[in-house]
Amino acid sequence: MTNPVEAPTDAADPRSVVTVPARVWYAREVHAVARDLLGTYLTARSPDGDVTVRLTEVEAYAGADDPGSHAFRGRTQRNAVMFAEPGRLYVYRHLGLHHCLNVVTEPAGHPSAVLLRAGEVVDGAELARARREAVGVVDSERQLARGPARLAVCLGLDLQANGADLTEPGGAVVLHRHTTAGLPALATGPRVGVSGAGGDAGHFPWRYWLTGDRTVSAYRPAYRSPAPADAP
Repeated sequence: MTNPVEAPTDAADPRSVVTVPARVWYAREVHAVARDLLGTYLTARSPDGDVTVRLTEVEAYAGADDPGSHAFRGRTQRNAVMFAEPGRLYVYRHLGLHHCLNVVTEPAGHPSAVLLRAGEVVDGAELARARREAVGVVDSERQLARGPARLAVCLGLDLQANGADLTEPGGAVVLHRHTTAGLPALATGPRVGVSGAGGDAGHFPWRYWLTGDRTVSAYRPAYRSPAPADAP
């Protein structure tokens, strides 16, 4: 495996080297990438300014082997980016209301992706807050990017970012890692709001988060309609 491309030293911490992972980094097994995404930074650039989020919570979706994945039943116009080269951003609109950001993993033709569930805004907080306040109430800094819809709003990303290349250091959306001291312990559990077989917590404990981080979202199972009174 080749090494990620090295970028200049982080000015905020001269002991830290910032790297933009090469495409081969994303071509690995989806769970390995999901775990390694925790603690990385995602920056979205726009004419209004840049916003950077440190990722604290993600979920893995394993394509044809995962009934919770958009790619479980094959390729569609909506999920086509999942079948493309790794290191791309897959953006979809959830319930016609919110945008969700995903990182495509594994080699092309093996449609797996990692949903970015939550993060901490570490740069561009004023712009991130303004974007969030334009669509709803923000009651604390903790809540700015806590949940996939809020994360997308903070970064100013929507369907126009679908297919964005995360491996380009000068791109509009770029993921970078900082070589700092060890991360806090990681935890794992059931994915949030996944219905059907893919929501089986025993078989799919595929949500990963930084233990104890205040920005990690609350777990909620998928909504199920009450059974009729005469149901067995």
